[in-house]
Amino acid sequence: MNLEIRFCIKDDFSSVFNLLKQLWPDKELSYESLQIVYNKAIVSEKQRLIVGETNNQIIGFCSLTIKNNLWQVGNLGHVDELIVDDSVRGKGYGKFLLEKITQIAMENNCKRIELDSAFHRESAHNFYENSGYENRAYLFSKVLDN
Repeated sequence: MNLEIRFCIKDDFSSVFNLLKQLWPDKELSYESLQIVYNKAIVSEKQRLIVGETNNQIIGFCSLTIKNNLWQVGNLGHVDELIVDDSVRGKGYGKFLLEKITQIAMENNCKRIELDSAFHRESAHNFYENSGYENRAYLFSKVLDN
């Protein structure tokens, strides 16, 4: 497998945006708004964004947020996004991205790494369980009108 995993740079955004459209197909995405958030994330001390490339083409993206957490009595890593292009899924690229982001979490002294996944993504749930993740909680969220 010829996969290079590296930290994101500004010029990666258009490829990352195309992957995010696959991750959230029912969500209307604003290129400009997401680019602002992306640019902020790649320079953040608390976020790590990586891409997977094969044949000079970005085929995967993963992001991690590191937060100080009382429950963990230290740092907690949260995988915010993990997506592999649908044309190359099932080839192990997601596993390598998840392993790399786990390594990055460990290098940043995270005591635990976690993520959330929508109810309908059953194949993703199997992937995460096979990667050593346990389903240990419900996620509750509320939209805030700002």
